[in-house]
Amino acid sequence: MGFTPLAGTRAPVRVWTDPYTIEAQAAKQLRNIGALPWVQGVAVMPDVHFGKGATVGSVIAMRQAVSPAAVGVDIGCGMSAVRTSLAAADLPDDLAPLRSAIEAAIPVGFAKRDDPVDPRRVRGLEQGGWDAFWRRFGELDRKVAQLEHRAQHQMGTLGGGNHFIEVCLEQGGPDDGQVWLMLHSGSRNIGKELAERHMAVARGLPHNVDLPDRDLAVFLAGTPEMDAYRRDLWWAQEYARRNRAVMLAVLCGVLRDEFPHVSFGEPISCHHNYVAEETYDGVDVLVTRKGAIRAGKGDLGIIPGSMGTGSYIVRGKGNPDAYNSASHGAGRRMSRGQAKRTYSTADLARQTAGVECRKDAGVVDEIPGAYKDITKVMAQQDDLVEVVAHLKQVVCVKG
Repeated sequence: MGFTPLAGTRAPVRVWTDPYTIEAQAAKQLRNIGALPWVQGVAVMPDVHFGKGATVGSVIAMRQAVSPAAVGVDIGCGMSAVRTSLAAADLPDDLAPLRSAIEAAIPVGFAKRDDPVDPRRVRGLEQGGWDAFWRRFGELDRKVAQLEHRAQHQMGTLGGGNHFIEVCLEQGGPDDGQVWLMLHSGSRNIGKELAERHMAVARGLPHNVDLPDRDLAVFLAGTPEMDAYRRDLWWAQEYARRNRAVMLAVLCGVLRDEFPHVSFGEPISCHHNYVAEETYDGVDVLVTRKGAIRAGKGDLGIIPGSMGTGSYIVRGKGNPDAYNSASHGAGRRMSRGQAKRTYSTADLARQTAGVECRKDAGVVDEIPGAYKDITKVMAQQDDLVEVVAHLKQVVCVKG
């Protein structure tokens, strides 16, 4: 499709959707971002929508600065997926027991583990660096010191909201019906606590007083505040990555219990709320992706739809205009509150027909109708990624 420039900004803001379809609040946020003096440029993904502090679906390249709101509160949130050796014919007609087994093995919602994960007891989980990783907790912002116990017991847990675990079937092509495992989660409460503490610090710094939106307050390179944020940020991103790795390894174990002959391919994992050091046109920048994945040339990524519409495994094309990025999903087209006012549990049951999942009032805000059309979102970024596999869920676990 290519991009359209957003008018009225200092730095270039390139949009991979029709700018006139962007909600007014989100467009205002994007213009405020484009006005910041440290911004090199902004790429706006087709799943763009208004977000707390900064726009979801925005990729922001900054020189010598970073805005914690442009990362979001669920630092390191992202996706993991793995292809299995199973085919659709291997699955039972009744998938409810499989869903129950997954829910029994992986705590969801506000639940946490009774005991911290012992990596040595989880088959297929990387063994290196766990002790050093937890020792670094003591270096984090002192105000989160009391959260270490909670962080350890939440490692390997799903959370709630739009986080999910799915069993999917590949659609079309020579591997039609191949079974995939997929999950979406982040840094749980610890990432949120760290993000909110640093966002509060940033808002109080003198250089942020005259910003068009104080929620976009930045840290500047070479300052103790920036150093402290980046230290905590890197740790939270690693926590999120390990959290997904634990869940995926446990999920594979659930399938081994049900199907002893199963084998697994190489896992795919990608953040979509994070910061990376990158270089464009010879300029070193800090790139924040809030609701966007890295899609450098050859990079494998995951773009989910909703709990009834399926997802895509993609390969990046390395488009520098988009800072080597792509969307992180379909993106919401209505708020959670609006979804609850608009849809009923009967609507949810109709829209998730054929999927073994919750169909109660507690997840109506996650109904497929609350999200944008994932097919259209994919068409709008055909210059950013190519589709490797189209997946459709048959089991969906939510918190």
